[in-house]
This record gives sequence, structure tokens and C-alpha cells, in this order.
Amino acid sequence: MTSVAEPGGLTWLRTGVSDPLARPMLRELGDEYSRRYGKDAHGELARYPAEEFDPPHGVLLLLLEHGEPVAGGAFRRYGHTEGTGRTDSTHDTHDTDSTDVTHSPTAELKRIWTHSAHRRRGLARRVVAELERVAAARGYRRIYLTTGPRQPEARGLYLTTGYTPLFDTSADPETIGPLAFEKHLSGKHLSDRSSFSTERSASTERSASTERSASTGSSVSAGRKA
Repeated sequence: MTSVAEPGGLTWLRTGVSDPLARPMLRELGDEYSRRYGKDAHGELARYPAEEFDPPHGVLLLLLEHGEPVAGGAFRRYGHTEGTGRTDSTHDTHDTDSTDVTHSPTAELKRIWTHSAHRRRGLARRVVAELERVAAARGYRRIYLTTGPRQPEARGLYLTTGYTPLFDTSADPETIGPLAFEKHLSGKHLSDRSSFSTERSASTERSASTERSASTGSSVSAGRKA
């Protein structure tokens, strides 16, 4: 296990969807989407198989502050469901892509999240940058993502971090549906590094979960947000 703490007690953690430390992220994302879109979104978050976010094609990153998750995000290989005849019509997915992904290995960003108590610190921007760096190191040369029409903060984040909108930015977002973006990666993403990540294996997850349960009687506390 290798980790390098950033200033302020921040540490990157590479883990999996089943890690108890990821539960606050998934719970808050589900709660937030449910409020904004008027329907239960928790099931939608579980729609993708957990292994799609595992190496070598995917990753789930958490940014920890003094051991607690304050932000996070993930990517999967874009194309796992595309071309299979399934159409994703939910608010955070969009399978109509104008770019030919077969000639540009593409990662799809998912689950970009900042804890509700830690917003306006630039953490989401750091998460996106770290996901880009990991994706470039894995051989991806393009990032694709969608965000919902009722998530102006996310739209603003991607527009200010170099993403190209694949929709008419002058149109009413509600008339578009999922808002798609792309960004082409270059060699600079491999050198734009902020910190190393701890690799969290399945056995480490089980051990850590057991220790936390024994010492606290519960898993990580609730109340994080998308």
C-alpha cells in the first residue's frame, strides 16, 4: 500500500464500489438526484456492475481528509453498454455520442461527488483532474461524461475545466436532457500530478471494515452528498 498525503491531511484512495468508505458518496448522490429530479435515483446508481469501475478499465477514487471521504468520483470504459441495443435515458447517462469512440480509447466519468459539508473548496475540480491523470496513465485518450439538466454546478465545472459541450449551450437544458461533454487527453495529463493513490484491495477493505465495526459499531457515518 502506497500513499502520499497532501497538505491539510488529504489523501487519495483507489478503491471499489463495495468499500464501506464509498457508501456516503453513493448515498448522497442518490439523495441529491432524487431531490432534483423528483424520483428515487438510488437504484439508478447501482445500475452499472461494480466491476466496471475496477482496474484495468475503471477506477473509483475517494479523497480522504483525516481518514474520512470528502470528495470522489469514478470512471468506466465508455462502450460497455453502447452498441448493445440498450438505450440509457436516465438523467446522468447519454449514449448518443457524435464522436467515433472506436478510434479514441474513451473513459466515461461517473459519480463526481463532494461532501455537502466540504463544498466551495475546489475539491470537485481536484477529483476531475486526478481522474483524468489516472485515465491517461491507463491509456485512455478521451474523456466523455454527461450531467443532468438540473445540475448547473456540474455544467459550470466542466465548462471551466476544458471540456467541450456536445450540445447547444444556448438551449434550455430541460429541452436537451443529459448534457454530454468530452475532453481529449494529452501527455501533460500524465505529468500533471498532485499525489499518489492508496491501492485498496478486497482483503484490505474487509479488514478495515472489520476494524471500523469493532471500534465504532457502525460503518462510516451518513450525510455525505453529490
